[in-house]
Amino acid sequence: MQLSHIQKFVHQKMDGDVTGHDYWHAQRVVDLALRLYQQAQTQDQVDNQEILILAAYLHDTIDDKLVVDPNQAIVEVKSLLDQEGISEVNQAEILYIIEHMSFSANLGQKQPLSLIGQCVQDADRLDAIGAIGIARAFAYGGAHQQVIYDPEISPIEIQDKAAYRNHPSTSINHFYEKLLKLKDLMNTKAGCQEAIRRTDYMQKFLQEFRDEM
Repeated sequence: MQLSHIQKFVHQKMDGDVTGHDYWHAQRVVDLALRLYQQAQTQDQVDNQEILILAAYLHDTIDDKLVVDPNQAIVEVKSLLDQEGISEVNQAEILYIIEHMSFSANLGQKQPLSLIGQCVQDADRLDAIGAIGIARAFAYGGAHQQVIYDPEISPIEIQDKAAYRNHPSTSINHFYEKLLKLKDLMNTKAGCQEAIRRTDYMQKFLQEFRDEM
């Protein structure tokens, strides 16, 4: 496998994204996932880092909020993995992780993930909170013509994917509808600890926002 080929593919797919899902988001998820995995792994799992790295880089390249045709995107990812000589078994795990790790895929029912998948999922969720998470929340809201704040639009309890994607909301509401809840959805001990720290930072930001309003 040539990692540079994977990175180039992700660059091509995510370059110029203004919603907070650009190449550097993918790179941060790779770095975070590796740190979490190294803290959680046992000795016999050390060779699985290739699966983790590939899943972390590719996780947003098939996301239906970012691509027009997720099925075609999956075909492209599989073709890339074939070209890089990734075994069918490893391909299956990579594709399973990236198809089942998102917040929307776990609404209503938590999807089972291997330790590798859990670390990638935790890393993706960590990048959605804290200082970077705040920046990404407003980038995403602005890119989707969402107002920053409207006191007449209250946060809702999200039950399903349709409500998550389509209900009227604001960038501030997104913190209450999703981001503040992520710390309770973490899989790994290290991920949970970091999520608590980043959530505390967001809480302070939201208090300051309320005070200034």
